[in-house]
Amino acid sequence: MLKTIIEKLYNENNLNQEELLMLLENLDESSREYLFEKAYATRKKHYGDSVYLRGLIEISSYCRCNCFYCGIRRDNASAQRYRLNKDIILECCKKGYELGYKTFVLQGGEDAYFNDEILVEIISKIKMNYPDVAVTLSLGERSYESYQKLYEAGVDRYLLRHETATPEIYRQLHPGMNFENRVNCLKNLKKIGFQTGAGFLIGLPEQNKENLVRDLMFLKELKPEMVGIGPFIPHKDTPLKDLEKGDPEIVLTCLAIIRLLLPEVLLPATTALITLGSHYRERAFYVGANVIMPNLSPFENRSKYALYDGKAFSGQESAQELVNIKEQVIKSGFLPIMERGDNILWKRK
Repeated sequence: MLKTIIEKLYNENNLNQEELLMLLENLDESSREYLFEKAYATRKKHYGDSVYLRGLIEISSYCRCNCFYCGIRRDNASAQRYRLNKDIILECCKKGYELGYKTFVLQGGEDAYFNDEILVEIISKIKMNYPDVAVTLSLGERSYESYQKLYEAGVDRYLLRHETATPEIYRQLHPGMNFENRVNCLKNLKKIGFQTGAGFLIGLPEQNKENLVRDLMFLKELKPEMVGIGPFIPHKDTPLKDLEKGDPEIVLTCLAIIRLLLPEVLLPATTALITLGSHYRERAFYVGANVIMPNLSPFENRSKYALYDGKAFSGQESAQELVNIKEQVIKSGFLPIMERGDNILWKRK
């Protein structure tokens, strides 16, 4: 029965809610390997052996939000706060471009300092200096008008994980926020024309297989160009500090299902997953992942952007880290690609 469901998922790129739940609840070792084989075949069909490398720049550890699982939450008085100015961000891009990166990902907390005017100035300068690069932002919830200005300034992609598609869990973990607004932001990003990224955490309190099915169904309906998922990892200065880490094996299973539900999606092997074991990067590639994001942030700031404890940190400068990552990708049987690496279905408006 499970192999029949996996065959349907592979051939039709779709399952109903009951079939997804049956799959998640009953996977044994044999059917799980079969699922992984089909996900890998789908990855190969659409993206070959390519693994796209993005240069990540973590621009601020200030955040107005107070999410219970996040180490840079507003009420964490122990968080190490920093904020990169325009010149430092541009210098990171310069070094990244010299290393060969053709995508820069600017990520940070929801920091009011980075208003539209400042971001447009930074983005416009990046695009003027490096017209052949893609710019991705991951800076949280903003208004439709703000997203529109950023798009017009040249931003190509925007990452906004929905975190969980179960409104009750979302409400419990995100004080002062609501799931409906999160969904509206994602729809606005799609409407404007961004390559849009969503995604969820695995291992949240009270999360069960039915909740994961909701997440998968949500992604199938939204049809994002990118999906980022990873395990919940507790941070010592948050309300969830005593919880267990998310199960990396469930993360791998969900990566495979997402690859089959959305065959053309860009799917990272996230830092959180690799934090639970470096071997999970290679395993993620073999179940459908095709993106990794090495860090271009100033060396002295990297440990300060601590969303969770134990974040994978190479201890190397960007140039040496890139050499090592390329070697690891090749050793795993894949091809590191420094090009923009757009979603193969996407065309900018």
